[in-house]
Amino acid sequence: MPDQPAPSIARIRVALDGPASSGKSSVGAAAARTLGLRFVDTGLIYRAMTAMALREGVALDDARALVPLAARVTLADDGTGRLTRVLLDGVDATADVHTEWVDAAVSAVSSVAEVRAALLERQRALAAEGGIVLAGRDIGTVVLPDADLKVFLDASVEERADRRIAERGLDPDGEDARLVREQLAARDYQDRNRAVAPLRAADDAVHIRTDGNAFQDTVDLVVDAIRAAAASLPATTGAAAR
Repeated sequence: MPDQPAPSIARIRVALDGPASSGKSSVGAAAARTLGLRFVDTGLIYRAMTAMALREGVALDDARALVPLAARVTLADDGTGRLTRVLLDGVDATADVHTEWVDAAVSAVSSVAEVRAALLERQRALAAEGGIVLAGRDIGTVVLPDADLKVFLDASVEERADRRIAERGLDPDGEDARLVREQLAARDYQDRNRAVAPLRAADDAVHIRTDGNAFQDTVDLVVDAIRAAAASLPATTGAAAR
């Protein structure tokens, strides 16, 4: 059963960043559930916009055409406080945003400065009330630079590729698995070297390396970090004071 959030935890804002397939979504959601917090994976918005762009033939670098797509994306609660369902024009399209085609294209869309600017206040609004774990690639550095806790999850590209291959039930020695490895390495390079909001750990982030960790071990590390940060919050800080 989830904890009943203590007053300090109930208003904490956690920025959870890391590269693709580092466990942000699964670990972040599990940690949030354990502590009775809300959870949002901001990457779903970029994935949803990418899925629409591919479906409608919008060029992935056409800022003028991409930005309006954001208004057609809604993140919906899955019934446990996690905004993990994706609605496009009101229709559930959660499965559509996790395809290999979106994997290969989402970095291009998320690199468009106008797209990131258009989504900035929307992401901050999600966290305004506190009691939330917000996951992404620039949460601690750009979206919530004043977050009460910043966590950066990381793992080697080899380990992250193996996780994605296993999740998709692919033959690890097959062609599809080879493409996953190549795409993930390319995504890392694009995310870390883009001109706008590149992927990097905030200077004051808690850095958690997950190579070789059992899933629950990583969840426990994040939960412990959140509890420690919440315990150190002064009574006059956090969402209640904002």
